[in-house]
Amino acid sequence: MPVNTSIEQALKWASVQLERISESPALDAEVMLLHLLNQSRTYLYTWPERPIGEEKWLAYMAMVNRRAQGHPVAHIVGEREFWSLSFLVNDTTLIPRPDTEMLVETALNLPLIQTSRVLDLGTGTGAIALSLASEKPHWQITAVDKVADAVALAKLNRERLSLGAVNILQSDWFSAVQGRQFELVISNPPYIDEQDEHLSQGDVRFEPLSALTAPDEGFADLFYIARTARDYLTPGGYLLLEHGYQQAVQLREQLTALGYESVATVRDFSSNERCTLGRWPGAHKVSTQ
Repeated sequence: MPVNTSIEQALKWASVQLERISESPALDAEVMLLHLLNQSRTYLYTWPERPIGEEKWLAYMAMVNRRAQGHPVAHIVGEREFWSLSFLVNDTTLIPRPDTEMLVETALNLPLIQTSRVLDLGTGTGAIALSLASEKPHWQITAVDKVADAVALAKLNRERLSLGAVNILQSDWFSAVQGRQFELVISNPPYIDEQDEHLSQGDVRFEPLSALTAPDEGFADLFYIARTARDYLTPGGYLLLEHGYQQAVQLREQLTALGYESVATVRDFSSNERCTLGRWPGAHKVSTQ
């Protein structure tokens, strides 16, 4: 390709390079070029004949080559959109996924008091907690993660999005919030079976296994949170968990056995059973804090 490669030529070249590695090669090509040019998508199709310049062309080739090796687009460009917000990402945490937006949407639809206290377990980039905070500024949100680098990343995203009221802590699940109670405990914990063959495929190869997999066929962390959350929920408070599409039945049975009421599962945008909630018995206790 010539060094005076145009936008249109660059996109076509990249799409061909990525056909074997990506399910959406054209989109991947666009996202990386948009990031490099710092322009809107409209710009690409308004000025397709414009050369991108030698320096940017060389940088773009390097980005496409990384993608061709399997690296996630989000890691290459350093960010991912979630709930219409832009989150910094790196290889210390999971990349926020569209399916998890159903967890946020479900939480926002719960009948919670205006000043609800919310605990986000395993916050990673902070995507869930910060998305909730962007919609519910009066909620008192605490986000925790066991990994120090994840906590640092979530704090960067908090400052970048000007959502400083969210409290972000390093914590092994509930360890840093002993004695506190919440109207909502929400989590997207590790839930993939450690033997799942898909762990060697696609973007997950470049994400930390500790944030993906759990023992007991992926149920260990889900069941631990469900058991322990009972001590941290206010009467009438909710537990809301994301899980694999084949885990809903067993998780509903577990929540019911643990004493949760109104147990139900919500499907994601692909109609897969994606998140399950339960209500801890009792009336809502209005917070005075």
